[in-house]
Amino acid sequence: MDMHNWVLLYILLAFVAANLPWLSNRLFFIRPVAGGKALQWYLLEWLVMYFIVGLVGMVIENSLDGSLHAQGWEFYVIALCMFAVFAIPGFIWRFNVLPMLRRS
Repeated sequence: MDMHNWVLLYILLAFVAANLPWLSNRLFFIRPVAGGKALQWYLLEWLVMYFIVGLVGMVIENSLDGSLHAQGWEFYVIALCMFAVFAIPGFIWRFNVLPMLRRS
C-alpha cells in the first residue's frame, strides 16, 4: 500500500472510532450500565478513542517513515477538533434521532 491509501484508511478509522462511543449503551462495549450511560461516560469513551487513534497513527507513521516527527501542541489541538467534527453524526444519532424514534 502506498502512503495515499494509508492516509485514507487512517481517516476512515478515525471517523469510525469517533462515532463508536455514541452507538452503544455499554461502558466501553463491555459492561452494561443500568439506566443508560451519562454524558460524562460518552465523553470519556470518546477521549479514550482519540488517544487510541493517535497511538495507531504514531505506529503507522513510524512503520512507514522510520521515525516520528516532532509535533507542537497546535497539531494535537487541531487533531482533537477534527475528531470532534468526526463525532457529530454519532452524537446527533444518540441525542437527537434516537429520542425522536423512541417517542414515535
